[in-house]
Amino acid sequence: MKLKKTLKVTLASLLISSVFSGFALAAPNGPTPNSISNKADVILQNGTVYTIDQKRDVAQAIAIKDGKIVYVGTNQGVKPYQNSKTKVVNLEGKMVLPGFIDSHSHITSTVETLFAVDLIEQHSREEYLSTIKGFMQKNPNIKGLKGFGWVNPVFPGKGPKKEDLDQIVKDIPVVLTSGDHHSVWVNSKALEMAGITKDTKNPEGGVIERDDVTGEPTGTLRETAQDLVQAVVPDYTEEEYREGILAYEQMAAEKGVTSVHYALAVPGSNALKALKALEKENKLHLKYRVSLATDPAKGPSQVKALVEAREKLNGPSVQVNSVKVFMDGVIEGATAAMIDPYTDNHNAKPLWDPQVFNETAAALDKAGFALHVHSIGDAATKETLDGLQYAQDKNGKRDSRHQMTHLQIVQPSDFKRFKDLGVIAVLNPYWFMKEPGYYDKIEEAYLGKERASHEYPMQSFLKNGVKVASASDFPVTYEFNPVYGIQVGVTREALGNTDPKGILGPDEKASVDDLIASFTINGAYASFTDKITGSIEKGKAADIVVLDQNLFKIPATQIGHTKVLMTMAAGQETFRDATLK
Repeated sequence: MKLKKTLKVTLASLLISSVFSGFALAAPNGPTPNSISNKADVILQNGTVYTIDQKRDVAQAIAIKDGKIVYVGTNQGVKPYQNSKTKVVNLEGKMVLPGFIDSHSHITSTVETLFAVDLIEQHSREEYLSTIKGFMQKNPNIKGLKGFGWVNPVFPGKGPKKEDLDQIVKDIPVVLTSGDHHSVWVNSKALEMAGITKDTKNPEGGVIERDDVTGEPTGTLRETAQDLVQAVVPDYTEEEYREGILAYEQMAAEKGVTSVHYALAVPGSNALKALKALEKENKLHLKYRVSLATDPAKGPSQVKALVEAREKLNGPSVQVNSVKVFMDGVIEGATAAMIDPYTDNHNAKPLWDPQVFNETAAALDKAGFALHVHSIGDAATKETLDGLQYAQDKNGKRDSRHQMTHLQIVQPSDFKRFKDLGVIAVLNPYWFMKEPGYYDKIEEAYLGKERASHEYPMQSFLKNGVKVASASDFPVTYEFNPVYGIQVGVTREALGNTDPKGILGPDEKASVDDLIASFTINGAYASFTDKITGSIEKGKAADIVVLDQNLFKIPATQIGHTKVLMTMAAGQETFRDATLK
């Protein structure tokens, strides 16, 4: 791969020993000593500062004042910024990067880990049921049971059954969300309260799984069919969401995340109210960029309300600049829209009528929204690109920064269309592997070996000049540590894999530099914050992460073991490991 080879050559030839090989030492970036009127609040020195600026410069020191970077350069050059009140951190050569940006996350879902039954660590039907039983024993007076984290490979095909839950919980509704949040597992009481019977038709874009003989609902509801039971178990309270958001902030700080795209927010919801209340109380450290939910049934008519919601919601930490569009479902639910059918010859259609989407995309684009589109299957991607082309033809080109996310199966002819339309690919490198259970039981089984072997491209986007940002889709990826995402993006294999056959699409491997950029400056670009964050440059917010290893100097298979030693958000320490003095 050309870029990787170029980096290695540069490493060997250009750099002094105090800085990792491959990049030029940054020229001092700040005022001259004679012009300095205010000393720095914080100085980081003796570091390997990979700035992610356009030249990919490397520096040794950073000076921070009032939450912003005022100097980037050498240890010698930073000295005039110091006085007796300046806090000085000796990094002892540690690697410094811009704070990581998660370009697609469901941050308020952290509430589930605090107030619902958690099935993430369980891996079988028996373990799920045992955990549910234990939760009920500890919470005998609840009026409805909510939970999350079961996975489709445990129940391939039509999914889990209501009878299993009925054995444990008969008198109150049970609604358990799958790990991918595209299906729910319910008991008979929930179906009864929702009025779902064998005569209930599938909602548009949804599937009620049914017994092949009787036609009765079996207990699994997919995509929009989930909405049929949401009302039978009340939403979490605003106070519960507050606790969940603050828990997320702590998790993010420990992982070096300083900005996040909240990928699905509903105006008026308890979740969004909680986020805005915390902002008002100055309790948020992260930069939040928000996508408001859209409804295929409402088409262009919803744009006015979305504009009004945007105006009400924008604040110093929480800002709306995009809308979320679901174009299809997921492979594991057989609801992703494919050009060629699944191996059983069935197929799923995109969730939007093409002409309705075209007109809605044009109206949203005209209103200044970026579209953030969930697209898993190649048919969904084609329809989305068609709609974005329609919007551009109708409105003219602008700095739209429309985004498509997940992108599991992409037609080769569509990579260039991303570039031509300026569409950002928001990818999930955490998933770039042949994950046991998923790959063999779901992806190969549903798509066929040939098609599955080409899933989750990245290099194909890069070599076509497409801007790529990276994301976890938390809580789908519950352990959303970006250094792990970087490792999997580079290696295309699971942590600890030693079998070459376990690599997913070797031709799609990307470089460490590409992955770092996708989690920093490209993420900032996707959220329209690249002028204020995403790189370590004078004038930008001091959003910074310190790592215990230089990602360019260790084997790619060790990147995921890298520890975050310190996180700074706008110059404020939000996390510090005890080992960093």
